[in-house]
Amino acid sequence: MLFALICKDKPGSLQVRVDTRPAHVAFLEALDGEKKLAFAGPFLDADGKPNGTLAVIEAPDMAGAQALSAADPYAKAGLFESVEIRPWNWVFNKPAAG
Repeated sequence: MLFALICKDKPGSLQVRVDTRPAHVAFLEALDGEKKLAFAGPFLDADGKPNGTLAVIEAPDMAGAQALSAADPYAKAGLFESVEIRPWNWVFNKPAAG
């Protein structure tokens, strides 16, 4: 089942994001290698600077999605002010399975 992780950064935390980004990218690459990542990327503020994250992950259930979310280095570093996890159904423009 797919889950959307909608994450909002704490105000003034850009340096935490920058410092933690290599570990975060490695984490996402590992999820991708395990076929658990559909897509991911940052939300941007009016100046084009990252201020949150949208990631769609594959997990068996909400508990699994929560565990993956908590394992993200950004979450561990305390970057996020809030994280909303919602079941999601990919309907349009879904890549062919293969």
